[in-house]
Amino acid sequence: MYDNKIKIEFESKSQNEGFARVAIAAFVSQLDPTIEEITDVKTAVSEAVTNSIIHGYEGKEDERVLIEAELLKNEVTITVIDYGKGIEDLEKAKEPLYTSRPDLERSGMGFTVMETFMDSMIVESKKGEGTRVVLKKKFSTVS
Repeated sequence: MYDNKIKIEFESKSQNEGFARVAIAAFVSQLDPTIEEITDVKTAVSEAVTNSIIHGYEGKEDERVLIEAELLKNEVTITVIDYGKGIEDLEKAKEPLYTSRPDLERSGMGFTVMETFMDSMIVESKKGEGTRVVLKKKFSTVS
């Protein structure tokens, strides 16, 4: 059981990445996080949404990205879902500096950044069906 939950769905346009980041930051603010904690969450969400748009949908702007977030005590669980092409080799995709889009000069650090800034990251993906990234973070304060 959770204390609070939201679900946001938006088009796969790159300008919506900023919206997603701010919306999740506002939701998580109920837990009275430190500035560093909120920055960590915003950075991880930004990476997950950007991956969905650039890699999952290859820049197609008329697809959907879904974010679900749940608060339970002092922890947030954020799930970012796309219904795009999926990840063929998940272990390879998680390697630092690997990118499936070198043509866009991507750094290949998205999963590494998410793992660094969150307490846990689970990635599930099926080729041709999409990707689900589940991020969790516990906060030092409880409202």
